[in-house]
Amino acid sequence: MKNSQGSGDRRFGRPGGWQQASVPDASDASNWFAGRLPDDWFTGSADVQVDREEIVVIGELPAVDGGEAAADGRISRFRETTRADRMRIADEAEARYGRKVAWGVRLDEKTVLFTHLAVPVMTRLRQPERKVLDTLVDAGVARSRADALMWTVRLAGKHSEQWLAELREAMSKVDDLRSEGPQI
Repeated sequence: MKNSQGSGDRRFGRPGGWQQASVPDASDASNWFAGRLPDDWFTGSADVQVDREEIVVIGELPAVDGGEAAADGRISRFRETTRADRMRIADEAEARYGRKVAWGVRLDEKTVLFTHLAVPVMTRLRQPERKVLDTLVDAGVARSRADALMWTVRLAGKHSEQWLAELREAMSKVDDLRSEGPQI
């Protein structure tokens, strides 16, 4: 069956549905960045996280003595001195993977993300769910329903990370089995 653009077969099911139909595969992004990043930027391999819209690259900076001010200075120096190279690498990755690239660093317990996307997400909520958001707004936990929704998503993600990791692993296995199966 042709898709609405007439450019091939339409496949049903995961991954991503129509939102991801024309996004290139980024399963090798970690390896690509490992080969592309300068060896002296980070103390180890960069953490590369990919979703439908964005690739986020986070690297660990060498420790620094001098407390929070020294850490902030090291992060700022890294950001400024690597900007041109990061932009060039991001342009290459965006052409290859069809996604924006954001950068971040980790130093001790602190993680700082540089410019990155904030993607709007639409949803419809019934009154009980709206009441939850309104309670968070009324209590001063959030400034708006949108902030309250973001807060609840972060809270849910924080408390269910192990379950989400297991779910992602299971979905990856399903994708592998699907790719090994007969092509219709």
